[in-house]
Amino acid sequence: MSSSNIKSRPLFWFYILVTYVILQFFWWSYSMVKQNNEITRLEEQVNVLKGESLDEVVANGNKLNERLHRRWIMIAGEGSVFVCLLLLGIYQIRKSFNKETALANQQKNFLLSVTHELKSPIASAKLQLQTLQKRELDREKQKEILANAINDTDRLNNLVENILLAAKIENNVFTSHKEEYNLSDYITEGMNQTIESFRYKQRVVLDIDPNIFMKIDRMSFPSIILNLFENAVKYSSSDSTIKVGLKKQNQKIILSVADEGLGITEEEKKYIFRKFYRIGSEETRKTKGTGLGLFIVDFLVKQHNGIISVRNNVPKGTIFEVEFNS
Repeated sequence: MSSSNIKSRPLFWFYILVTYVILQFFWWSYSMVKQNNEITRLEEQVNVLKGESLDEVVANGNKLNERLHRRWIMIAGEGSVFVCLLLLGIYQIRKSFNKETALANQQKNFLLSVTHELKSPIASAKLQLQTLQKRELDREKQKEILANAINDTDRLNNLVENILLAAKIENNVFTSHKEEYNLSDYITEGMNQTIESFRYKQRVVLDIDPNIFMKIDRMSFPSIILNLFENAVKYSSSDSTIKVGLKKQNQKIILSVADEGLGITEEEKKYIFRKFYRIGSEETRKTKGTGLGLFIVDFLVKQHNGIISVRNNVPKGTIFEVEFNS
């Protein structure tokens, strides 16, 4: 039995129950109105049998009709409240069900993606080390293989760091210690080291203004730059350009990462900073990732009293821009 059938079964029985309740409500309303009409008719017959005068019969009939109308109003009022509460309950239950279904799908996608992301660098590093163990290679080839193995372990370490950082954020145990650094030198050195280590196929351009100082948490701030940069690499073709910029404008420090990749639709821009959010299904998606990168970026930017925005690059691609107070 497919997972979609399993998920839809509780919803099916819920709608059956709702349908039954609604039908019972209309039957109850019909019975109440019918019973009130019968009671009023019987009371009129009793008044006639008492031998009352015509004026008294008419007066009592008017009173009975007024009472009957009040009962109808009472039934209509109680019924309206019941229907409103029922519809509100249906809406909230349906909303909760959709939320739980979306969360279950996100968790499923996360498990699939993180399993792949963990296995890939481990398998690659193991293969590199086995090659060194089983074959006699020249010194240059050995250096190349060792460098590849180190890159795989760095990739694995970055993934684990993201998972641990996301867990700290989720459990409200994240702490930071900010000190003033030369942000220009800090980003330039870090990006040059990253580019040299991983040898990206894209052309990376650094547009960093010198001597921009800012108070940052040295342990967490690199996650902002690396996650934005890795996101640009992930969705860019090998012949494109990625530009990392740092400027100071009007007492604001502007960090930007621009790519020439697939771009992001206006609708998706509303959700990209949510935890686990990724477009499509893990079974069919070609790009790697866990859906944690931009969630972490958004949190860390706020921790540094910044604001992150995303806009379209021209003619194609995306620009992530982070604005800090200097």
